[in-house]
Amino acid sequence: MPASENLTDNPTSNKNQGGVQSLEIGLSVLDVLINHNEPMMLKDIAQNVQMHPAKCHRYLVSLIRKNYARQLSDGRYGIGVRVNALAALGQTGFNQNNILERLTHIANEIKDTLHCGVQIAKWFSEGPIIIQSVEPDSPISIITRIGSRMPLTTSATGQLFASYHPDAVIEPLVKAEWRIEDKAVIAEKWQHFNQMQAKIRTQGYATVTGDMLMGINAITIPVIVPQSANTAAIQSASNDKLSVNNQSSADNLPLEYAITIIGTTEQLPMSEQHNVVEQILAIAQRYQIA
Repeated sequence: MPASENLTDNPTSNKNQGGVQSLEIGLSVLDVLINHNEPMMLKDIAQNVQMHPAKCHRYLVSLIRKNYARQLSDGRYGIGVRVNALAALGQTGFNQNNILERLTHIANEIKDTLHCGVQIAKWFSEGPIIIQSVEPDSPISIITRIGSRMPLTTSATGQLFASYHPDAVIEPLVKAEWRIEDKAVIAEKWQHFNQMQAKIRTQGYATVTGDMLMGINAITIPVIVPQSANTAAIQSASNDKLSVNNQSSADNLPLEYAITIIGTTEQLPMSEQHNVVEQILAIAQRYQIA
C-alpha cells in the first residue's frame, strides 16, 4: 500500500495529534464564562475548571488582554467584547438575505467608490462594537479591528449610536467615559452632548475630524432595521429598502447597526461630507429586499 494511503484523516488520529495545551486550558476558562452567561467570581471559575485560583487568574488576565474577557469593578469576571462580536457573526450567518452580508456588500461598494476604509458596527449593552471591517486598496489604510468597542464621546460611530438610543441607556456610559467627579462640569458637558445628539438626529449622520486620530476623519450613517422586520433582512418601515441617512430614522429608536467611512483629510474632506453621504445613500438604496 502506498505511504500516502496511510495518511487518512479520522477522529482517532486527530485526537493523537499535538496541540497547545495552554490554549486549550485558556479556552476552557472562557467556556465557563460563556456557559454561565453572567459575571463570576474567580473562585467559582477556578472551581469549575478544577484549577488553583492563582493559576486561573493568569489565564483570565490573558483573556482580558485580548478582549475575550473583562473584569467588573466588583472583581467579578465576564465575557468580553470579542466574544460578543463573534456571537454577532454567528447569529447572522452568511446567506444571501442576512443583514451582515448585505451590509458587507454595501461596505465593499463604498470602499471601491470612495477609496476609504469602511466598518460596520452593531450595538451591544456595553456600546457599539465593530463586527466587520473593509480595508481600501490604497497605500494609506485606517481600519479598526473587529471586536473593538467604539467610544460614545469621541468616535463618529459612538456619537451616532448615542444619538439613536434613549438617554437612560446612554448617559451612564457617557459619564463613565468622561471620568469626571465635578457634578457642575458633568451637567454642562451633558447639556452640550444633548445638543450634539439633536444635531446628529436632524442631519441623519455623525462626523468627527481628528477626534480620535490626528488627520483622520470619519462619517457614520445609521442603518435602520425596524423592530417588526425579519432579523434576516434589511428594510425600512417606509419603502422596503435599506434605510440610510433617513431623517425619520430618529423615530425608529433604538439603532442596531451603523456604517462608518474612515479616511485621511485628503481622502475624506469634511467640506464634501454632504456629497459623501449622498453617494453612500445611493449605494445603499440599490440593495432592496429580494
